[in-house]
Amino acid sequence: MEFKILNFKLKIKAGFTLLEMLVVIGIIAVLVGIGSVSYSTSQKKSRDAKRKSDLKVIQNSMEQYYSVCGYKYPTSIGSGIVCSSPTMAILPTIPVDPKTLTPYPCSPCTETSYSVCSNNLESESPTGYCVSNQQ
Repeated sequence: MEFKILNFKLKIKAGFTLLEMLVVIGIIAVLVGIGSVSYSTSQKKSRDAKRKSDLKVIQNSMEQYYSVCGYKYPTSIGSGIVCSSPTMAILPTIPVDPKTLTPYPCSPCTETSYSVCSNNLESESPTGYCVSNQQ
C-alpha cells in the first residue's frame, strides 16, 4: 500500500481587498453623517435654551428696575438696565443672541409696559418667544 502525499499550496492573504475597504469606508461615512446631524440638532436646541434664559434674565431685571426705580420701566435697554435714582446697575450688559450676536429688541418699551422678543428660535415652532411686563 502506497500513500501519496499531495502538496497543497496555501494562499495567504497579505492585505484587504478593494471590496472590504469600500464596505468599511461606507460604514464610516454613514456613522459620520448620523453623528453630524445629531450634533447640529443639539446645537440648535442649546442656542434656543440660551435665548429663553437670556429673555428671562432681561424680564427679571426689568421687574427689579420697576420695583426699585419708582414703579416705571426703562424706556430703552440698549446700553444696559441701570437705575439713576438710586444709582444701581441692575443688568449692566444686555445679553445678545448666541448665533447672530445682536441684542434682543424691546418693542415697545415704555414706562408702563415692555415686550422683549426673540423671533429666531431654530428647533421649535412657533419660532418666536417673548417676555413682557408682569405688573
